[in-house]
Amino acid sequence: MNRLDSLWRDIRSKPAMAAAAAFVAGVLFASVVWGVAVSTSRQSVQQLTSDAGPQPGRTSSPTPSASGDEGEEGSGASLEPDSDEQEESKPSASAPALPADRPTAPADCPEPTTSVATAEELQSALDGASPGDVIEIEDGHYVGEFLATVSGTEDEPITLCGGTEAILDGGDYEGDYVFHLDGAKYWHLLGFTVTNGQKGVMADGTVGSIIEGLTVTGIGDEAIHLRKFSTDNVVTGNFISVTGLRRPKFGEGVYIGTAESNWCDMSDCKPDNSDRNIVENNTISETSSEAIDVKEGTSFGIVRNNTFDGSGIIDADSWVDIKGNDWVIEGNVGRNSPLDGFQTHEILDGWGTRNVFRGNTAEVNGPGFGFSLTPVRENVVECDNEVIGAAEGDMNVDCSR
Repeated sequence: MNRLDSLWRDIRSKPAMAAAAAFVAGVLFASVVWGVAVSTSRQSVQQLTSDAGPQPGRTSSPTPSASGDEGEEGSGASLEPDSDEQEESKPSASAPALPADRPTAPADCPEPTTSVATAEELQSALDGASPGDVIEIEDGHYVGEFLATVSGTEDEPITLCGGTEAILDGGDYEGDYVFHLDGAKYWHLLGFTVTNGQKGVMADGTVGSIIEGLTVTGIGDEAIHLRKFSTDNVVTGNFISVTGLRRPKFGEGVYIGTAESNWCDMSDCKPDNSDRNIVENNTISETSSEAIDVKEGTSFGIVRNNTFDGSGIIDADSWVDIKGNDWVIEGNVGRNSPLDGFQTHEILDGWGTRNVFRGNTAEVNGPGFGFSLTPVRENVVECDNEVIGAAEGDMNVDCSR
């Protein structure tokens, strides 16, 4: 007789021991069943949360973060670190393919004072530019990160011009800025293509410049960014697509200003008054975040006659997010948003107010509003806006006539 048979015979002959064994067996069985149930329940909750997506009925504004080099709101719900922040790197980035539907056109430049055909010639021309110069970029592939620091004048701007086949390639969408206006004022960037950099066109402290007719595509973070007191500029007629390849939450099309959490890093602890900028007639699609993001600290700008397709948005919940003051948003046409069409937010007391929305068409095809103002403050949505396919309603306020 083995040891197990002996033990079983003892248990059967002693009722108290049999009862204890039954109790222990029952507890063990219940524990196993409970563990399976908890695990199944956790998976079900996670699946429900994942399937739920963004929830409508926003009633409050995002809360600013206390840190980050250049805080950005990915979805209008929380501030994130700047797209400059170093995180785990992705595999080495190769040049993204240029979209098949991008516009193609030859250079339509003024009479050039200088023509360039290599990256070295281009940077040399930028370094030596003077007011009134016209630098023509011949068709070709220019790999590098290009910097302009000299200024034109209001009467004699410096023009950098090329056709869409003049391609400025930053070399790596995890790298740096493909083209940087660094304190350079009164420039006219016209016609060429910008691709494959962490940021496409960065303008720091520029005044009176025009960014016109560029194709900006295949970018790690945002396509065009005006900041550090960049004022009285025009961003017009650009074709912007495929952003956020490095970090989707930083993949805006056009970004104006600096988040409050980073004013001390970017604007000497003061509001970044990148004011009176006009963003008009741009075609923006396949951005991973907002098509246009306007930060607190900016005022008196215009967002006008742009076309948005939000089908590619994965880390935001609207085409346009206005957090500045006294902006006019008019004549824009948007289609396909993961939640709302147009939003305002109050990130900081006194900001995100007195903005006016008029004559826009919002074909949301999503679960939110055409216009969501959180909070409403003194923002105005006029009654001539058209909303299609917004499940929660046209807007969360009464329209104004």
